[in-house]
Amino acid sequence: MSSASSSERPPDDPVLDQIGPALSRLRRRAPASGKDLSRNLVLNVIADAPDEMTVGGLAAEMGVAQPVASRTVAACIEEGLLRRAASQVDGRRTVLELTEHGEAERDRFAAEQRKAFQEITAAWTPEERIQFARLLVRYGTDAAAWSKKRAASRD
Repeated sequence: MSSASSSERPPDDPVLDQIGPALSRLRRRAPASGKDLSRNLVLNVIADAPDEMTVGGLAAEMGVAQPVASRTVAACIEEGLLRRAASQVDGRRTVLELTEHGEAERDRFAAEQRKAFQEITAAWTPEERIQFARLLVRYGTDAAAWSKKRAASRD
């Protein structure tokens, strides 16, 4: 790398290069089993969907093949976390809905994650915790919008 290009790079560039690995570590450090991580992801995707969610939509949102999403959904239905229902928009389609048990599990996961966040950030000031939480939530919101925009441009 030339010294000219080096001087043009922002001083925080090395930390920006660590974002991907850091986000991966965040997911791996969640206080749950792999099964819980998958269920939590499915429950959150369905609950956060602005419209009705199908297995195909879930697969696309999770970035997995439809058979993988189908198996995960089947396990969640068997555990009483999800139910299949007729679409209110198109009765020929089947959509996924959270059950009361699914909502309770989602709340339990959120409580576990909050507890882990508080333990991990115990040495942070309250202001740092709140600022990081707000920025992380904002990142998640902006990432969802970005992903939706990219998907629409591919169609």
